[in-house]
Amino acid sequence: MLTLCLVLLVVMIVIGAPIAYVIGLPVTLIILFTTQVPLKIVPQMMTAAVNSFPLMAIPFFLLAGNLMNISGVSHRIFAFAETLVGHIPGGLGHVSVVASMIFAGMTGSAVAEAGGLGVVELEAMKKRGYDVDFSAGIVVSAATIGPIIPPSVIFVLYGVLAEVSIGALFLAGFIPGILMGLALMVRVYLISRRKHYPVTPRASAAEVWRAFKGSFFALLMPVIIIGGMLGGVFTPTEAAVVAALYAIALGMCVYRELTFADVWRTLRVTGLQTASVMIITATAVVLGWVLTRSQFSQALTDYVLSVTRSPQLILLLLNVFLLISGCFIEVIAALIIYTPVFAPLLKAVGIDPVHFGVVMTLNLMIGLLTPPFGMGLFVVQKIAQISFEEMVRAALPFIMPLIIVLGLITYVPGFTLWLPRMVLGTG
Repeated sequence: MLTLCLVLLVVMIVIGAPIAYVIGLPVTLIILFTTQVPLKIVPQMMTAAVNSFPLMAIPFFLLAGNLMNISGVSHRIFAFAETLVGHIPGGLGHVSVVASMIFAGMTGSAVAEAGGLGVVELEAMKKRGYDVDFSAGIVVSAATIGPIIPPSVIFVLYGVLAEVSIGALFLAGFIPGILMGLALMVRVYLISRRKHYPVTPRASAAEVWRAFKGSFFALLMPVIIIGGMLGGVFTPTEAAVVAALYAIALGMCVYRELTFADVWRTLRVTGLQTASVMIITATAVVLGWVLTRSQFSQALTDYVLSVTRSPQLILLLLNVFLLISGCFIEVIAALIIYTPVFAPLLKAVGIDPVHFGVVMTLNLMIGLLTPPFGMGLFVVQKIAQISFEEMVRAALPFIMPLIIVLGLITYVPGFTLWLPRMVLGTG
């Protein structure tokens, strides 16, 4: 019965069924036909799953990111990044990467970053004569930095599921996020030297200062969030609330580009996004209970350990599996399904869960760039107004730099664990 339900789960994914049904239907059938447990346990477990203080961070981080997208922050961040790196060969390609790295400290979502900042970046590159395929490719690939550099909705979810420190995960993402940005900038440089894309004249110190002043309050947001958590002023959940309130104050009182009507519309959008995440989380927790009861995770661990006990080889196998899965399964769904399955295996071979959390997240971010279901491809394709096939070809040159970074952080744990160990004494 378990095997049949797993097959049903795969078939439903392939035909594009809503992911909550993909998870919920098979596990309900398993409970109904293979256990004596009453079905009323399903809604009880689902309710208990989302009744979590750490998970409350998700709607507030989503709200903060959505507000930042419509409050004039994107243009100011882009202008500041242009004064810093616009003169390097590759021009606005580098600006897109740096702007995404800065914006990552505010949104925590790749899709939100692509849909918000991406509009500004694509419009600017189109006006300067950049090829649309290059522009779309660098915008969608740079957006993958969003959930790596904190704050990150993905890290919050993983931290809850894997029962590890969310603060440690946030710190662990800093260096990998910077490495991703540098790798993409190298790729931009190599392509731009061949295609002779235009550059912006080097900005004077006065121009850099003016752009910095214009974006100062936006740049202050990640400092407040991370600094407040490290200083013990507030928890990650409370930091998310602070971020949302700060975004409202910034848009309405400082930049004055945010109205009450905008806030109301954003609350509705955020509510829908939160509902989507929470229903998937709730059904996935029931799946985790079924897998635990059936000892599937333990059986998987025993099988893998019978083949190899090498952490390096196991990490390689998990990376390959996650990269392939990312082509077919939505990021949050994959994270929620696989985390409880892999947890016993990681513990058995001594792989740090904080380290693997960053590795897993980067794997799934690369999945945003891969067909047939890469969500990032669909978002940027719509903005750039190109075909899906053109969008796939545009993203391909930027996948390899991200895979190189994935290899580095996989086999050099210091890239992820050095900062949490130094600051928190954990990881």
